[in-house]
Amino acid sequence: MKTLFDKLWDSHTIAHLAGGADLLQVDRHLMHELTGVEAVHVLERRGLGVDSPALTFATLDHVISTLPGRRAGDAAWSTDMVDAMRAQATHHAIPIFDIGNEGQQGIVHVIGPELGLSLPGTSIVCADSHTCTHGAMGALAFGIGSTEVVHVLATQTIRQKRPKTMRVLFNGRLREGVSAKDMILYVIGKIGAAGGTGHAVEYAGQAIEDLSMEGRLTLCNLSIELGAKFGLVAPDETTFAYLRDKPYAPRGIEFDAAVADWKQLATDDGAHFDREIIIDASAIRVQVTWGTSPEHVIAFGETVPDPASLVDESRRRAAQHAIEYMGVHAGQHLEELAVDRVFIGSCTNSRIEDLRTAARIVEGHHVARNVKAWVVPGSLMVARQAHEEGLDDIFRIAGFEWREPGCSMCVGANGDIVGRGERCVSTSNRNFVGRQGPGARTHLASPAVAAASALAGHIAAPHAGASQ
Repeated sequence: MKTLFDKLWDSHTIAHLAGGADLLQVDRHLMHELTGVEAVHVLERRGLGVDSPALTFATLDHVISTLPGRRAGDAAWSTDMVDAMRAQATHHAIPIFDIGNEGQQGIVHVIGPELGLSLPGTSIVCADSHTCTHGAMGALAFGIGSTEVVHVLATQTIRQKRPKTMRVLFNGRLREGVSAKDMILYVIGKIGAAGGTGHAVEYAGQAIEDLSMEGRLTLCNLSIELGAKFGLVAPDETTFAYLRDKPYAPRGIEFDAAVADWKQLATDDGAHFDREIIIDASAIRVQVTWGTSPEHVIAFGETVPDPASLVDESRRRAAQHAIEYMGVHAGQHLEELAVDRVFIGSCTNSRIEDLRTAARIVEGHHVARNVKAWVVPGSLMVARQAHEEGLDDIFRIAGFEWREPGCSMCVGANGDIVGRGERCVSTSNRNFVGRQGPGARTHLASPAVAAASALAGHIAAPHAGASQ
């Protein structure tokens, strides 16, 4: 009897190496310009070639401009980086998703699933820690270091140590208005940002089965914020329906044969997990972070905790530093805090479902006078679908700035940043000191909370699911 993770790992193990590591076959290597360009330079300096260029897929997302009409970066250095990746892709015959006629450019962890590159049963690596996102497809997906990229390019393999296994079981159903973002923030708040360290985490239970693929991708995206390198959901009918007719997915009878194989990936009844966490899904309320770690999170209606109440000294110090940096105080309701910026985007929450959720809240209203609000679609495909549904116009009329696809203000590598001392409600995944810019104060939340906060001018949530 095996877990989903065990089946994936075992099926990709080529050899057992000294030191307790395994050599794994890599089925898909995803690459972006921020880390990929230098890795290819290193490969070339060593006189090596790309072993399987058809299995590496490049996109422009981290430093590409998100301004309307963009062609490359917003600065000379970022344009050089974009141009370098384009040249490398051409030279090494690596497929690249650019901003041109193909219309498939976007954030690497958004385009992988939507193009059907991320498939159940495959192994997927990328020099980005949020590669765990693709585990929502039932894939062995994990982030690697820049030096490991060179090894993958040269050999189509990677050396890894096998982690322990953990299952987070969500019993019951979510209350109305509670999202996948709230689910994972709630878990991180319960067991800590290191709670999954050294484990591959499988999410299961009725509440997981009820989630759309977009919701599962959001959930797995923040597995790294739980300390886990892998986040997994077993493929099921929701997965298969999502993948049908995707550009890179199997077609026709090949798709049916693939589904028959994918159905065998689910964890066997009675399989052993090294650790199991059981969550009452009905107890989860809408969440928002107050500090500088995803574990600094509370539900609406709750207050910022007193650091003195924490038993662990390191957590107590971290909480005190977070309070000082974020300009909040113990016992405070976050709804009291005025907002300067709102960012709806990132590989966590920039898919079409996320934009639909925010647009439903925004329609017929206007952004508060003190707020500068952005929507950055996760891909050109998302942007195109949003335009067909009229979502872009809803946001523009409401006073949002509609940008072109890219990582944008999540990481700020392209210059899209939050000003020093400004408070931002963000649908992204990280809120540590300086993540969105020097001195920026970030509150992580769902698209619904971000949209409501933009309209209210302070941290706010739609009523359903927030505090009842």
